[in-house]
Formats: sequence, structure tokens, C-alpha cells
Amino acid sequence: MNSEIAFHFLGVCIVAGPALLLALLGTSSLINKPLGERLIAQATQTVVVMGLFASIAVLVLMLTLGKRFVPVEMGNWVVLPEQHFHFHLKFIFDRLSIPFCILSFILCGTVGAFASRYLHREPGYNRFFICYALFLLGMIVSSLAGTIETLFFGWELVGLSSALLVAFFHERLNPVRNGLRIWSIYRIADAAFLVAAIMLHHLTGAGDFAELMGTGSWPDGQASISEQHALFIGLLLLFAAAGKSALVPFSGWLPRAMEGPTPSSAVFYGSLSVHLGAYLLLRVSPILELSPLLSLAVILLGMVSAIYGTLVARVQTDIKSALAFASLTQVSIIVVEIGCGLRYIALIHIIGHACLRTLQLLRAPSLFHDYHSLENAIGAHLTQKPSLWVRIMPERYRVSLYRFELERGYLDMLCNRFIITPFVGLFRYCDSLESRWTNLISGEDHRESESVSPVSDSLEEN
Repeated sequence: MNSEIAFHFLGVCIVAGPALLLALLGTSSLINKPLGERLIAQATQTVVVMGLFASIAVLVLMLTLGKRFVPVEMGNWVVLPEQHFHFHLKFIFDRLSIPFCILSFILCGTVGAFASRYLHREPGYNRFFICYALFLLGMIVSSLAGTIETLFFGWELVGLSSALLVAFFHERLNPVRNGLRIWSIYRIADAAFLVAAIMLHHLTGAGDFAELMGTGSWPDGQASISEQHALFIGLLLLFAAAGKSALVPFSGWLPRAMEGPTPSSAVFYGSLSVHLGAYLLLRVSPILELSPLLSLAVILLGMVSAIYGTLVARVQTDIKSALAFASLTQVSIIVVEIGCGLRYIALIHIIGHACLRTLQLLRAPSLFHDYHSLENAIGAHLTQKPSLWVRIMPERYRVSLYRFELERGYLDMLCNRFIITPFVGLFRYCDSLESRWTNLISGEDHRESESVSPVSDSLEEN
């Protein structure tokens, strides 16, 4: 068996495993015959181990044969000749995709093993692992994507599973509200991603990353578009990355995501999903070299987000939110590294930070128990010396800064006032026009839908 067949077989195994797991769990639920907890855990473990070994085998083959770029073609799945569009499914193995793929399998396997015990006898156990399989498939497809359409497909699977798991405890109002808020933010960011994909199709004739990078594999490729086009497309992709990684001004949804179970918080907002925006910037990093203004915008956005995350993390009253904003700080620093052209450092930073933050979030449920045990052992509360800023900053400035941090930079308030409220007002005006028109046609002054009381706009539970 030659190397091309071996790479193709291993590539199919890597992607097919999560897809088969999703099909198995989804089909059993659709026919109302959900699998038992032990069988679900065993199937998940088998798929993760198979994918991990296949990924390592690809890495060993690439190192043995001295290859830095291996494409795996899956052909055109959608062809629209009139619109000059085709959905080309292609996966690539290079120095960026292989580490990220292996990282995804390792962390998803760790979280899957933890969740199988953490959610034991939970009524939504089967539903959690369906969303887990959807997320795993999305991460693998995104990591190995060789075209921007394939990356967008995996990107959407990750976003959908994220919103569903935030709203996992749907019997309560707040998780559902927060899941919808996160999904709305993703929609805005994904719209920019979609426009960028269309632009790349228009400029290069295809969405293939090899066409975009011109010559050379990652990270040595050189983009084949003009500086002006690189600036416009790069800003759109930066906007999409900001939405996925909760960079400013989209950071307000990050604490809302903590409504989901601890395992999903760990794998989404501590390790993998929160780094997907940085991964996108790494994948299209040849574009950044074409435009100094674009690189500067990436650096500035990362610096602002890092400062914001550092300040807000210091005043959080629950450990999951504090860890989430700490993750935001590190992801922002990674974005700065990407903007400075330090691609290998950014990749190593992603791997190290993802592993550390996953373990911290999985440890969070038992941390307070150990903290109180330590205080009981020493017979007193643990003390902490005031920081340098507390000692040198005047009190009135500290109070103002504390309020800014406690309100999380007023990002939610600004989003509600300048984005949500105008849109809601516009749609309510359109609804009033529709009501007048239907009343005129029907000759009545009442619609059945108007008798239904709307849910309160408050974000707090009733």
C-alpha cells in the first residue's frame, strides 16, 4: 500500500469516527431507543481512541516521508454551474492541522471520560453526548479543513453544539435565554465569515486554501491576492474570529456560556471552541503579511481584549466565570502573537493553554471543598496581601474601576442599547404595520397572537 492510499485511509478514519458516533447516537434517539450510559461511554471512548491513533499515524508517516503538506480529496459534493459554485470537500494535514487535531481528540477524550461520570443518572445524559459528538465532528472538520467552505461547515457545527449545550438545562429560563444570546452573536460573526468566503471565491475562483496561499505550506505560504483585498477580507475574518473567541466587543456572552454543564464549559470555553477564532487567524495568516494595517488591527484588538479580560476576571464572584475571563486574556495574547507574526509561538501557546484550562475547569467543582478543608486545617481564613495597584491608586479611581469591572465593561448594555433595541423597535414597528393591514382586510381589530403575553425582557429568572 503506497503512501497516498495510507494517508487517504487514515484521513477518512479520522473524520468518519465522529460522524459515525453522531449518526449512532442521533439515530437511536430519533427512533426513541436511546443507548444506555455504559454503551454511550464505550462508543465515545472507541471513536476518540481510533481518531487519536489515526492522527498520530498520519504524523509519524509525514515525519518519516519528510512531507509537510498532505491533501486528502473528497470530491465536489455540491455543484451549481449557473452560479459558478461548488462545495469541495477537502482535508489537509500540515504543521497546523495535525497538532490541533491531536489536541482536539485528547481533550475531547478527557472531557468525555469525565462527563460519563459527572452526568451519571442525569436525565439529559444522551442529549449531552449527542451535542458532544456534534462538537467533536465540528472541531475535527474545522481543524483539517482544506477549503474555506469546509472550515465554515465545521465552524457551524461547533457553534450549534455550543448554543445547545449552554441551554442544556432548558427547564430553567436563563440557560435558554443565554443560549439564544450566544447563538445570535455567532450569527453576526458567521455572516462576516460567509461574506469573506464569497469574496475569496470571487478573487481566487475557489475557496481552496492552497489557492489562497499561493506557494508554500503553512506557515511559509504567501497569499496571492492584493493588499487592498487582503485588508478587506482579513477584517471580515477578524470580525468572525472575535465573535467565536469572545474578543471585544463580543465578550459579554462569555459568562453566559457558563450556564452549561461543567464538562462542556471546559471543552468549549476553556480549551477548544474559544481558540477556534485564533486558529482561523493562524490558517489565513499569509493574508496578514500582505497588509500592515490588518496586522495592526489584529494586535490592537488582542491587546484591548487582553486588558479587558484581565480587569474583569479579578472581580468575578464564581470560579467558572473567573476562569472564562482568564481564558479570554490568554486567547487575546495569542491573537497579539499572531498579529506579530509569531505563528509557532501562538500554536504552542494554544496547546499549552488549552490543556491547562481544561484541567482547571474540570477541577472547579471540587475546588471550594478543598479550599474550605485547607482553612479548617489551619484554623483561619487564608489572607492575601493587597496588590500594588491597590496600594498606589487613589480610592475614587479604584471604585470607578471596580464598577467598570463588575459591569463587565458595560458591553451588554451597549449591545442592548445600540444593536438589540433598534432591531427590536424596527420589528415591532413592522408588526404594528402588519397588524393594521390584517385588521383592515379581516374587518376585525384583534389577532389571536396579540392575546398571548410576551415573556419579560428581563434576563433574570422569575
